[in-house]
Amino acid sequence: MPNPSVLLPDRPGVPPMAALPEAEELDVEALRAAVGRGEVDLVCVIGPTASGKTRYSVNLARLLAPAHILSADSRQVYRGMDIGTGKDLCEYGEIPHHLIDIVPAGAKYNIYQYQADFAREWAAVRAMGAVPILCGGSGLYIEAACRAYRFEKDNGVPASELPRRPFFIGTLVSREERVRRIDRRLDERLGQGMVEEIRGLLETVPAEDLMYYGLEYKFVTQYVLGQLSYEDMKVLLGNAIHQFAKRQMT
Repeated sequence: MPNPSVLLPDRPGVPPMAALPEAEELDVEALRAAVGRGEVDLVCVIGPTASGKTRYSVNLARLLAPAHILSADSRQVYRGMDIGTGKDLCEYGEIPHHLIDIVPAGAKYNIYQYQADFAREWAAVRAMGAVPILCGGSGLYIEAACRAYRFEKDNGVPASELPRRPFFIGTLVSREERVRRIDRRLDERLGQGMVEEIRGLLETVPAEDLMYYGLEYKFVTQYVLGQLSYEDMKVLLGNAIHQFAKRQMT
């Protein structure tokens, strides 16, 4: 596991993300005990793209077993959008995972729906006696799951049905390592058939709907439609992913 940044709130509510301390070793047994005492009701693994969140979450779930992973990725909810979103489903192995592949590609899924779906799955995992681990991802989805953003009037989810005592773990890598990982991962996804995946999606999903999802689905769709050359697509997409990762750190 990479070294995490950790924070256990000592008061009700959740501190701002910027309050996370410098990286330090996670005491898994202390975390397990805190969960058992009810001092932690959700473990949140957060970090920028290509920082190893999924692998970290899976390893942590094995250490905290029984544990389930709940995704906080705004694009992994869509079925058929696999390579471009980096679902890495094989990485989960025997660990149960939730909120992935729950709506068809092209559907309009929003933050209100996500919060309601998360609340239901989170409650179900806790009812099983398992540890819920949130892995993300998308900033608004993380906030909807475990911060002060409540959408009760829009989705009927009262604040009492959402986590109140989350524990944050930030997966961090150096800027140089993040750049290398993003570049390597883009090459891997193109080699794994990302263009073919998106070409297939375009048979049933309107191009404007795919481009709405951004990043891979925007630029590769433009390439498939003949609006960009392969070289331009790859450069523009790489730049956009790097900019996205930089924004995630602020």
